[in-house]
Amino acid sequence: MDTDLAEANWFKSTRSTGGKECVEVAWLANGAVGLRDSKNPTGPALVFASHEWDAFNEGLKAGRF
Repeated sequence: MDTDLAEANWFKSTRSTGGKECVEVAWLANGAVGLRDSKNPTGPALVFASHEWDAFNEGLKAGRF
């Protein structure tokens, strides 16, 4: 998936404690979801299709990870 992240609006979870081990998420225009390391905002980012992100969150809620 080739997605332009230049205009992405990145945010941390409201549950983030402000420590150094944070990730940031962005809802992307094409319906995908971006994920990056907050310590390296210019570094690489992962991009997930919306159904992949939904499956990941359901797995978290179910305790599979």
